[in-house]
Amino acid sequence: MPKQQPTAGAARRPQRGRRRERKNVPRGQAFIQATFNNIIVTITDPQGNVVSWSSAGMHGFRGSRKSTPYAAQVTAENAARKAMDNGMRQVEVFVKGPGSGRESAVRSLQGAGMTVLAITDVTPIPHNGCRPPKRRRV
Repeated sequence: MPKQQPTAGAARRPQRGRRRERKNVPRGQAFIQATFNNIIVTITDPQGNVVSWSSAGMHGFRGSRKSTPYAAQVTAENAARKAMDNGMRQVEVFVKGPGSGRESAVRSLQGAGMTVLAITDVTPIPHNGCRPPKRRRV
């Protein structure tokens, strides 16, 4: 049985531009979300468009190691390095969540060469909303 020839409409399409052009953004915002299970660092420009992001799971940390201060340090350094490739030098830091890697993530942003202009805690606090999960007994 002969192979079917592709029709004219099914010709190879040029690949979409997945990689964005580099923006020169000297100042931005770093959002650190530190939960009990993971840590996510997102760096945006002043308008809120994402320049770079990173998470502990991305770097091979699995299970309970994702929520350690060392995982937060590696994650923040990686996100900062990607943002600095786009020309970012100064960030305002917004920290959210109760995780253990909050301070080490901020320190590693500074250690990567970024100037931290301000640190703000934006952890949502319920006005007696949902019932929290029961305490663990080990």
